[in-house]
Amino acid sequence: MSIQPASNALDRANSEVVLIVDDVPDNLSVLHDALDESGYTVLVATGGEAALARAQQALPDIVLLDAMMPGMDGFEVAKRLKATPQTAHIPIIFMTGLTETEYLVAALEAGGVDYVTKPIKPKEVLARMNVHMQGARERRQARNALDAFGYASITVRASDGRLMWQTALARDLLAQYYGATLPPGPQAPQPVVDWLRRHLKEAEAQIEPPRLTVELGARRLTFRLHQQTGDDDWLIVMREVSDAAIIESMSLAFKLTAKEAEVLYWVVKGKINRDIADIVGSSPATVKKHLERVFAKLGVETRTAAAGMAMNRIRQLHPQFEG
Repeated sequence: MSIQPASNALDRANSEVVLIVDDVPDNLSVLHDALDESGYTVLVATGGEAALARAQQALPDIVLLDAMMPGMDGFEVAKRLKATPQTAHIPIIFMTGLTETEYLVAALEAGGVDYVTKPIKPKEVLARMNVHMQGARERRQARNALDAFGYASITVRASDGRLMWQTALARDLLAQYYGATLPPGPQAPQPVVDWLRRHLKEAEAQIEPPRLTVELGARRLTFRLHQQTGDDDWLIVMREVSDAAIIESMSLAFKLTAKEAEVLYWVVKGKINRDIADIVGSSPATVKKHLERVFAKLGVETRTAAAGMAMNRIRQLHPQFEG
């Protein structure tokens, strides 16, 4: 049996994550293989403490929980999961060999949504899971739809900056824009956490706060606080915009070379020659020469005049441009 370890970087986009908790290896093996073949990402734990740790790390979509285990039993595990804000929403299906009414009532009172009896029948478990997984599927489909239209999404816990989940596109964008500055573990970039905390009062009052924007060359990534999804969890939608098309438009409109158009773009953005040189990978002297040719082609003598002429043309061709 190949067991999927608890991971801080689980790909949540394409499958639900199931945590199986059972102290009997044979039970784990049977369920693991059946769920794995059905397309689930499977995590396992053989005791109560390990189950709590893995649930908090991975935030599974559902937990299959053995009721009777040595040490901390399943009833106590369920109570603790339900008492913890970040895991309280996770549906729990008890697995029990005890069929007396009082045990089944105890399972439901501890926070279980359903139960299956031992010996375990994988088809029955899958059928019961499907009933309780609909909500998780709908959330995942919504996140996939956002990705498909270029809107990445993450959920961040405001108190400690923990990245509760992220779509595949979000993970790629965060790596591109924050790279080596990304904190270790499942943590959101610190500038994003700081922005979220600054605007919590506005968000709690249902007033959309100013958006956060970070630039990477002619690309920029915008963060919009979408909604609260838990006591301390916030859904943030990210959107990347590239101004490569604007640079190309300026090149065609003013008969500029690609490099001249790029230099003019950064003049419009208010950058000085030294900054432009760093951005485009040239020396300040080279940028100055490009700019002199731009002035000649536009028939102007100053940066301000060149920027004004370019801005007017950009707004005609790209009304959504934010200078």
